[in-house]
Amino acid sequence: MKTNVREMSPSAYARFAGVLYLIITVAAIFAHFVVPGQLIVPGDAAATAANIAASESLFRIGLVGSELLILLSEIVLSVVLYVLLKPVNKTLSLVAAVSRLAMTTIHGLNLLNYYFVLQLLNGADYLSAFSPEQVNALVTLFLDGHSIGFTIGVAFLVPHVLILGYLIYQSGYFPKALGILFIAAGIGYLFDTIGLLLIPSYTTTPGLIALVIAAAEIAFPIWLLVKGVNMDRWQNRTPALEIA
Repeated sequence: MKTNVREMSPSAYARFAGVLYLIITVAAIFAHFVVPGQLIVPGDAAATAANIAASESLFRIGLVGSELLILLSEIVLSVVLYVLLKPVNKTLSLVAAVSRLAMTTIHGLNLLNYYFVLQLLNGADYLSAFSPEQVNALVTLFLDGHSIGFTIGVAFLVPHVLILGYLIYQSGYFPKALGILFIAAGIGYLFDTIGLLLIPSYTTTPGLIALVIAAAEIAFPIWLLVKGVNMDRWQNRTPALEIA
């Protein structure tokens, strides 16, 4: 006996994606700016270690917890964006989804650096082999390792953003301006990632690149939440997908 499962409408998928983007954005601001600003003291390993040890709950919830929320949301968002954009090009949409999932996997493994920090500051017996200064230095090493691991993960996001921009531009049911904005953001991500990973003197993302990336990551979710999908143009795309 065949059972029919009711599929979500494209507009429902669009708004769901918008909600996921919103969750990721809020959690990322908290995890990448608010909490580190309270705990991490640049250039002072001892003060950073002392802050984390004194505020372990904030470190666990603010950094580890927020990162886990981001990663779980990223997995679902990758699938939802694939569904939204596969009528344009099923293969490219799949490549974009896999690229974002690869980033998510790397960022998930990268959380180990935070747990190593907690192990160092929780006073395990084997840490007696290290002096307090060495422990503080190792804390800084793993925090820096997390930062580098995050950048490596973003390198796998670059194909996703570029392909996403192309698919949005070609879709017809999303504004072409959003597609152009995402392609510009993808180029910005590429430039920034190359700089951070390969050029020692490159330590800060230029303001223009950060602005373009932020504009794309804000404009698209707002459009998804407010406007959703142009259903007439979506339906014009769907028969071509079914034939393929």
